[in-house]
Amino acid sequence: MKSVSIKDYDNSWYRPGGAVKRLLWYFVNVLFFLNPFNPFSGIKVRLLRLFGAQVGVGVNIKPNVNIKYPWLLEIGDYSWIGENVWIDNLVQVTIGANVCISQGAMLLCGNHNYKLSTFDLIVKPIIIENGAWVGAKSTVCPGVTLHTHAVLGVGSVANHDLDAYSIYQGNPAIKIRKRVMEA
Repeated sequence: MKSVSIKDYDNSWYRPGGAVKRLLWYFVNVLFFLNPFNPFSGIKVRLLRLFGAQVGVGVNIKPNVNIKYPWLLEIGDYSWIGENVWIDNLVQVTIGANVCISQGAMLLCGNHNYKLSTFDLIVKPIIIENGAWVGAKSTVCPGVTLHTHAVLGVGSVANHDLDAYSIYQGNPAIKIRKRVMEA
């Protein structure tokens, strides 16, 4: 029976940006995003745009947010990124307009192939459509789409696409009811 051989792991094919760009972003991320003493969302939005993110108007980014690569990020108008959110966007993450990513949520675009002894990296994009809500301490896995106005409940894990106007809960998340919008 084969076993995992981390020493043979090779992700040299993965190039998310130049070394200098990644190094500069590392320091900007630590100083302005992960820093709990920087409550100013406007500065963060400008820095994201400077590094290539597409960010709409009225976006609110709370303190202690970790973003892997802003040049692989799109955030629509009036969306909110809560405290301690981790956007591990090894590939494109698209967040629509009027989306709420609650405190401690994780958007994870990468995983490893457990079937291979070399534990190869697997990356897939995440799409969170307009009006969707990712609950506190929830996880969105690689390749998942939260369709318009879907809700991922607190502490849940989305490992498959979530239907529009539906509420999901659990690990793995299952549909528990329709989301009915009131005026």
